[in-house]
Amino acid sequence: MKQDRHLTIALDAMGGDQGPEIVVPGTALAAARHPELRFLLVGDRSRIAPLLERHPKLRERAEIRHTEVAVAMDARPSQALRQGRGKSSMWLAIDAVRQGDADAAVSAGNTGALMAMARFILKTLPGISRPAIAALWPTLRSESIVLDVGATIGADAAQLVEFAVMGEAMARCLLGLEKPTVGLLNVGVEEIKGVEQVKEAGRILRDSRLPIEYAGFIEGDDIGKGTVDVVVTEGFTGNIALKTAEGTAKQLTSYLRLVLSRTLLSRLGALLAAGAFRALKDRMDPRKHNGGVFLGLDGIVVKSHGGTDALGFATAIDMAVEMVRTGLVAKIRTDVELMTGLLKEPDAARLNLTEVGS
Repeated sequence: MKQDRHLTIALDAMGGDQGPEIVVPGTALAAARHPELRFLLVGDRSRIAPLLERHPKLRERAEIRHTEVAVAMDARPSQALRQGRGKSSMWLAIDAVRQGDADAAVSAGNTGALMAMARFILKTLPGISRPAIAALWPTLRSESIVLDVGATIGADAAQLVEFAVMGEAMARCLLGLEKPTVGLLNVGVEEIKGVEQVKEAGRILRDSRLPIEYAGFIEGDDIGKGTVDVVVTEGFTGNIALKTAEGTAKQLTSYLRLVLSRTLLSRLGALLAAGAFRALKDRMDPRKHNGGVFLGLDGIVVKSHGGTDALGFATAIDMAVEMVRTGLVAKIRTDVELMTGLLKEPDAARLNLTEVGS
């Protein structure tokens, strides 16, 4: 396992809604948490350097790689590849991982462009047909891994099985669980419910000898309950679930603020319960769960929310560091090789995995 003194994180300094104005102070926060970490800030030197001057301790451990080309937040992935290939801050940050100059890349930029570039530069691991974006989700029990939250729209059964294997590996790395439980998100827990690809993926996970603690189908409300450690779904559903949860958290916060300021008595009650409300706000703070890991690539890339602040960006860096230190890519590679071997055994003929993925 690598230690922090060996790690360098490449940062797309121009990505996100505010670019270096958020990336640099966020990196400074991460630098304080990881004193031996080094950083490669990729972007416009004229914007990055003055911000670094405000953080002398970070400046000593950061290198700037200059480029004036940045991927627009609304750019199509194909357009970003064509115009930013070899010269955009996003491309150069990812390429630093491929070249071995960095151990991971973090960007708050355009998600589609980031995924397209990461797949093009780093390639997918052998045995992985499509990558997935995995998010850390706060639950009533603790935290869960949810994937895919936007990379693969309409995943088939074979890809859902791959997601289960990758998500289980991430849960072991990030959550420290020896044998995480895995569930498939569905419209009901009964085996007869759901679309065919979800039912088929459930059958494969149930009937194969994969070393996964498969818990069966789960429903939408099970995500927040923490019914399982890993929630597997395809990107369309996962992204909607993620955005719905984020919107609901903001809605509840607005409701509470409105209700607790309505009367003198309610304001007094809010004052008395201020500690509890601070704890609730802290628990629901999306900045502390910021960062989606691109699973299935031959390298680590973390996507930060484009509209986050410095604290949120620092959290995304923290996630990248943890994924490197715990050997996520190596674990996924090993698990996928095991999965491929098991599903090629005679019993797998009955599972028709080849036909499912075709």
